[in-house]
Amino acid sequence: MRLARRGIEKYLLEGRLLEEEAPEELRKPRGVFVTLLKGEELRGCIGFPFPTFPLAEATVKAAISSAFSDPRFPPLEREEMKEVRVEVSVLSPPEPIRVKDPKEYPQHVKVGRDGLIVEWRGFSGLLLPQVAVEWNWDPQEFLSQTCMKAGLGADCWLRRDVKISRFTAQIFSEVEPGGRVEERQLL
Repeated sequence: MRLARRGIEKYLLEGRLLEEEAPEELRKPRGVFVTLLKGEELRGCIGFPFPTFPLAEATVKAAISSAFSDPRFPPLEREEMKEVRVEVSVLSPPEPIRVKDPKEYPQHVKVGRDGLIVEWRGFSGLLLPQVAVEWNWDPQEFLSQTCMKAGLGADCWLRRDVKISRFTAQIFSEVEPGGRVEERQLL
């Protein structure tokens, strides 16, 4: 959590990546997303779904990308930092959901536990587990929204050649900007 915030602040002040020695548990490769919230509104969210980088490095890179490279938002300004809450979602490795008939997918998705990745013909979309909870979606709506996030039709999950994977997340959130951190695991 604090690593993500320090990474953004260093980049804001010096235009450089934060480089510091990380404890052993943060050196293992993990997928991670960093979400920035201004009030209750999304201000940026970018990450790495697969365990490509050590967690500390991935967290700093995702935090900087979320603050300055999310195409939905202008780059974060220095004065905004005191208003932005940081949330870090550490992901389990994605696992494909295997079904005989695509209509079975909703039975294999647990809202409140699973995040989803939809992949089809070069398109892909990911939604974190907390998104379905925040929007009160059922499994079918969650699948549809993930397809739309990929730039596909809402019913693309019904295609036999679509690949759908799920993952879980351990979520660390600032209760207030730069303040106390709350940890939760959606189950």
